[in-house]
Amino acid sequence: MAAFEYTALDAAGSQQKGTEEADSARQVRQILRDRGWTPLDVSDVSGAREKRGNSLEAESGAGRGLSATQLAMVTRQLATLIQAAMPVEEALLAVAEQQEQRRLRNVMLAVRTRVLEGCTLAQGMNAFPSHFPRMYRATVDAGEQAGFLDKVLLRLADYTEQRMLSRQKVQMALLYPALLMLSSLVIVSFLLGYVVPDVIKVFIDSGQSLPLITRVLVGASDGFQSYWPWLLIGILGGGAALRYALRQPVIRVRWHRRLLSLFVIGRFSRSFNTSQFASTLSILTRSDVSLVDALTIASRVVSNDAFRDAVGVVARKVSEGISLHRALRDTHLFPPMMLHMIASGEAMGELDSMLERAARNQQTDLENRIAVLVGLFEPLMLVFMGGVVLLIVLAILLPILNMNTLIT
Repeated sequence: MAAFEYTALDAAGSQQKGTEEADSARQVRQILRDRGWTPLDVSDVSGAREKRGNSLEAESGAGRGLSATQLAMVTRQLATLIQAAMPVEEALLAVAEQQEQRRLRNVMLAVRTRVLEGCTLAQGMNAFPSHFPRMYRATVDAGEQAGFLDKVLLRLADYTEQRMLSRQKVQMALLYPALLMLSSLVIVSFLLGYVVPDVIKVFIDSGQSLPLITRVLVGASDGFQSYWPWLLIGILGGGAALRYALRQPVIRVRWHRRLLSLFVIGRFSRSFNTSQFASTLSILTRSDVSLVDALTIASRVVSNDAFRDAVGVVARKVSEGISLHRALRDTHLFPPMMLHMIASGEAMGELDSMLERAARNQQTDLENRIAVLVGLFEPLMLVFMGGVVLLIVLAILLPILNMNTLIT
């Protein structure tokens, strides 16, 4: 049986959409007619989804897949059912029926269709590379081959949920500074565009000579009023040009390499990418994926292209017989503590557990760095805003004090 998406008109003339399992599209149309509906379109979910996903990936390198929340939820449900000794195809059907979103339900039914055709679960997921990451599919494949699919799925669920929580922590930590910066820019723009001109106009009309700080503020206000559209266009154009340039692989690698060399941003980027790399490599090695394949897959998880190229070199060196900790040390990107832990794990034959500890340490280090950066950013923004407001107040008060001096 296969899963089919359909669009039909019911007896009242309303359009209905859904998914139906059948042996052919003709059978689906007959089922719809038996309900008194008029079928408008019936398409195979597997073929439509695979074609759509491949075209998207060809254009952008990644299709519109499942969110981290959806993937973690589906993985947890699937692991629980398989751990209860339910066959894979029945577990997939049960998970599909639990989903409220039609797109997610169709994906699970399409995977089930391929499993019913004789494919493994990993092979069924391979038809949807934009929905299931390569690391995810490789781990499922290793779990099926080792006979521990339920345990591997539980690890994947924990891993996906942990990454989702880590990403949410980073986003929440950066939300307040971003709002503070945005509000600061809005307040300064409002003062320069509307408040300052009306107040300073009184002193200009009086004909008195203005202090230097007041003249500078008047010039800034006039320039902002006259050229703010061009300033906005310049900012948007610069952002668009930077985004286009970063789409070029050579420029993007140079940019990412430059980011790694910066003092504060570089350390943050290293911690972030090291945490991603260590956690991915940990779950892959614990799922009996070979170290070389695990390194290749883990290199595609990191977001920094220069870091990714370095891990690719590590994978090549490991395939040539060099130990993992020596290959990682030669990149000069990984912290000494992590290298010592990996060396200890290789010596004791417990590389997977040491990688898991290293991943936790890197995640903790990343969270601490974010907390420090946010803690420094908040007072700096307050000092900046206080300085701007002080300059504006002085620019307004100094002419008033000069007028009082002239009167007396």
